[in-house]
Amino acid sequence: MTSISQDQVQPSTLTRTAVKGLRRVLPKRWYAHLILTFSVIMMGFPLLYAMIVSTQGNAEVFAYQFTPGNQLERNWNIVMNQRNLGLYMVNSTLVSIVMTFAKAVFSLLAGLAFVYFRFPGKWIVFGFVLLTLMMPTEVMAIALFRIVSGLGWGDSFAALIVPFMASATGTFLFRQHFANIPAELSEAAQMDGATPIQYLFRVLIPISWNAIAALAVIQFLYAWNQYIWPLMIIQDRSSQVVQVGLRTLVSGVETGDSFGPIMLGAVIASIPPLLVFILLQKQFMSGFALTRDK
Repeated sequence: MTSISQDQVQPSTLTRTAVKGLRRVLPKRWYAHLILTFSVIMMGFPLLYAMIVSTQGNAEVFAYQFTPGNQLERNWNIVMNQRNLGLYMVNSTLVSIVMTFAKAVFSLLAGLAFVYFRFPGKWIVFGFVLLTLMMPTEVMAIALFRIVSGLGWGDSFAALIVPFMASATGTFLFRQHFANIPAELSEAAQMDGATPIQYLFRVLIPISWNAIAALAVIQFLYAWNQYIWPLMIIQDRSSQVVQVGLRTLVSGVETGDSFGPIMLGAVIASIPPLLVFILLQKQFMSGFALTRDK
């Protein structure tokens, strides 16, 4: 019978010890962490590079320099003073807040009507609302332009807000949300003598903050990113919105300005939507979880 020497056993023991130590250091699903880390880097790199370019001039940009430059003050002066991006951001903020609030109110009322009221042709009307989901703003742009111009609303915030105060997305969201709320709540409210509006404010809204926040994030981003309609209807630059203001920065490149102001403007313009999403992130993530628990 052949005996095994101690020298033959020791490497195997050391290997097993090293593997055990490596397992303690690495997570159980290290490959998942590696994939997620790589995905975060790939998604975050464009924003990081945009922040770097926002501090550079043309020479540094074309040299593909990946370190911050010394042109931040110059780029800031072009963006905020020469191109008035700050004024455009104020206009977009006001328009987005008012539009988001109006869409939330009308969506709540429409959802209440489609769930708790009976009227002739209710499903036909609801189907028509769903049909409008497939109609982008560009399809209705000419008709909206003639209506708004005929009302004399050109170059005003009313032209940006009033045509978009209703939301088919919000109506569908709240209709589905209210339909998942137990009918016993509405029956109990009726027995207590509550009117539909009282039932809405005292019962439905307090248990619907997640859905309201989800709609607010979606509609704020929609209002903030408007470009075609403001470009058509607003001629006065003092009433223009931020996306059109960013377009003026792009046109500045053709006259010799650097790419730094474009990136700086894009980074600054992304801050308000980012803040809204951060503040309402928890409610937004749970806003579409329409379960029986609600």
